[in-house]
Amino acid sequence: MILRISELKMRPDHTRKEFERELRKILHKKDGPLDYEIMRRSIDARKKPELFYVYTVDVKVDESGSILKKLKTKKAAVVKPLDYQFPYRNLSGKTKSSLRPVVVGCGPAGLFCALMLARSGLCPVLFERGEPVEQRMETVERFWKHGILNPDSNVQFGEGGAGTFSDGKLNTTIKDPDGRIRFVLKEFVRAGADPAILYDHKPHIGTDVLVNIVRNIREEIIHLGGEVRFNSTLTGIAALENGGGYSLAINGQERAFTAEHVVLALGHSARDTFFMLHKLGLPMQAKAFAVGFRMEHPQKMINEAMYGKNCPYKLGAAPYKVTYKCKNGRGVYSFCMCPGGYVVNASSEEGMTAVNGMSYSRRDSANANSAIVVTVTPEDYSGDLQNPLAGIAFQRRIERAAYECGNGSIPIQRFGDFCEGKRTELCEEISPQCKGKYQVSDLRKILPGELNDSLIEGIHGFAGKIKGFDDPDALLLGVESRTSSPVRILRGENLQSSHPDFLGLYPCGEGAGYAGGITSAAIDGIRVAEAVCSACQ
Repeated sequence: MILRISELKMRPDHTRKEFERELRKILHKKDGPLDYEIMRRSIDARKKPELFYVYTVDVKVDESGSILKKLKTKKAAVVKPLDYQFPYRNLSGKTKSSLRPVVVGCGPAGLFCALMLARSGLCPVLFERGEPVEQRMETVERFWKHGILNPDSNVQFGEGGAGTFSDGKLNTTIKDPDGRIRFVLKEFVRAGADPAILYDHKPHIGTDVLVNIVRNIREEIIHLGGEVRFNSTLTGIAALENGGGYSLAINGQERAFTAEHVVLALGHSARDTFFMLHKLGLPMQAKAFAVGFRMEHPQKMINEAMYGKNCPYKLGAAPYKVTYKCKNGRGVYSFCMCPGGYVVNASSEEGMTAVNGMSYSRRDSANANSAIVVTVTPEDYSGDLQNPLAGIAFQRRIERAAYECGNGSIPIQRFGDFCEGKRTELCEEISPQCKGKYQVSDLRKILPGELNDSLIEGIHGFAGKIKGFDDPDALLLGVESRTSSPVRILRGENLQSSHPDFLGLYPCGEGAGYAGGITSAAIDGIRVAEAVCSACQ
């Protein structure tokens, strides 16, 4: 029987012995072995400077449910742990078709989909337009240093997807009745992640560690009979004349591969592929997303706001999350917050500039940064509400404006100067922590005026929660335009395209509009792998 103990509070400097002593006290168990698993750990900083770790712990006990009557706490309950297992095994030679399933895109959705298909015995072929993660790292570093952009292998494209060059955050707000979230986290640990991600309230991996994890997942796919083809862009899809499958064009080469089941795990920046699929007739629609700027503050300031001054504990770089509703009804919020991180040039098209946030596993940069964004809807950015690609056009407009604003470098401006429309001169109070060149600029030229005004109001509003958030010396860098996909590729209950002429095509992950981050994308990849296996039987 599993007994879940909730809200177990410990000082942050506690030892394992002290932790287990507290567990024994709750369980009235003086001696004998303790078989437990930490399920969650968060920080309670509501009564600074008094801080606590708050734990949720699952303990295996031999007694029946009557043990609850013996406990002097209401913060205990008998639970049935969620232990997700992929339901398909050994399908090799037992399927309707001899054609191998194809997965397009090597981000978290594509990787986890291909991994599950490989474990089921279906030997998938994975196409990725970018480079293997090892080469990709070198290509991205060269872009940051010299400005030489590879449009097919960059911060957005390549093995691991856009999440590789981020903070590697794994928290998600999706509902998970079947236990897939913990399954994904365990797979990351199996591939080399710190086991702390299994219980930290806001788990993260870090770009430097993600590189090895992505490579290890790829190697398992190959070991199980799968195949990964890099520098391979999907440029066309055509239905086979006799039905029952598709001919795929790769890098412009027609009929390069034939498949009955094609997973479209494209990523949110695969604009050329979206246009190709729209021309093909695949049902899709424009969707809301958010745009804004990266904002940098000294990490020391954020730490003091979150943990209090002179915190005696080593808690690491503090994260934050803020939201605000403007008078005009728009919501402004922080997104992809990177404690101890860097603002990175995340561009993927020539003549356009987009930024993202990134942290290494140690989170030891001098600054915290976060995207401060405002939601935009098709009504905001399109005169043609029937055009599913209108969001892409809007993204490109503001990215071109950012490129021109910074003369090809990341445009940057003090928040106070942004508010007053003044020219910026950087001061010593906060030095930009960037990957890629930057240039002082007038960021008001990038976004429409109403969005600028909303961001200003929201940032001032955040100062009511985090003192100093609207410091005039805080830095804005632009433009944050890739918060999520501007397109949703419609699919039915079987996770295949909603149009009967495109059965066998599986829109998947963040690019298709069904996820928002590493963990949710990986989970969607698993769900699609289940659907492919079911259809193959």
